[in-house]
Amino acid sequence: MPVTTQRWNTKILLAKIETAYGTDSVPVPATDAIFARDVELTPMEGSDLARELEQPFMGHNVTIAADLHTRLSFRVEFAPSGTAGTAPRWGALLRACGCAQVVSTGVSVTYNPVSDAHESVTFYLWIGGTRYVVRGARGNARIELAASGIPYIVFDFWGLFSQPTDVTRVTPSLSGWPLVQAVSDTNTPTFTIGGADFILRNLNFDLGNAVEPRMLINSEEMWITAKAETVEWQMEAVPLATWNPYALSAARTTVAAVVAHGVGAGRIATLTLPRLEVQRPQVTGAQNVKEWSLRGNPIPNAGNDQWTLVLT
Repeated sequence: MPVTTQRWNTKILLAKIETAYGTDSVPVPATDAIFARDVELTPMEGSDLARELEQPFMGHNVTIAADLHTRLSFRVEFAPSGTAGTAPRWGALLRACGCAQVVSTGVSVTYNPVSDAHESVTFYLWIGGTRYVVRGARGNARIELAASGIPYIVFDFWGLFSQPTDVTRVTPSLSGWPLVQAVSDTNTPTFTIGGADFILRNLNFDLGNAVEPRMLINSEEMWITAKAETVEWQMEAVPLATWNPYALSAARTTVAAVVAHGVGAGRIATLTLPRLEVQRPQVTGAQNVKEWSLRGNPIPNAGNDQWTLVLT
């Protein structure tokens, strides 16, 4: 009997917020399809417990599988929904990364970090005709902007393990994913530090979530145990009289930073860091131009306000 080959690059990925942790939210192809690339799955992470029983001959004992869970990573294009006040399809994914989502209908969608009551998602992933169900998934996200490139959000999730099964493939609707705009001077019109404009080459903003399996008696859960956001960026250097990152780093003085990407109603994403601690700068060169490689920490003020992402 011939073997049925399963193609790797024809994956189908669905995701939906859970109403109760670890309870299958049953994502559907019409509204919950994720338009992703670089999808990677580690279906059965955990440990193999060695029993180390003594026996009258040499050889292995059967091991015991424990703490089974699944890891799923992928990237999506960083583009709002295309309609002001309508959440993007990737909004559910940010919510499962310890973020609140506030929708102002017809106006904006705002995300900010939260320290408690973290939401979770159920994923359905088809590779060939095999469906992998990942319940109770929580994760981390990183926004990547690089000049002359496509902007992305990179997601890394951990969820509860379920045995995969062969299930008929569905037909996902990807109509809720508008065409992304490349990172450029025109499409990325704002990059400011302390209210002053600077020339930016690239920027990565990492939520810095630590996600750990918490596998106990009567409870198995993926737990966001800590948050430590970081931002890294490379910008054109300027005279120190204009802006001095060395002095800021030495004094640990915080500054406000803003980057906005996208042009047109419903297509603008603005990341604001009200209190950015600038760490020790590095000097580099690109295209025979002096540039700084910088890193900083968004610092909370009242709490859960170290950053906002507003879609308009």
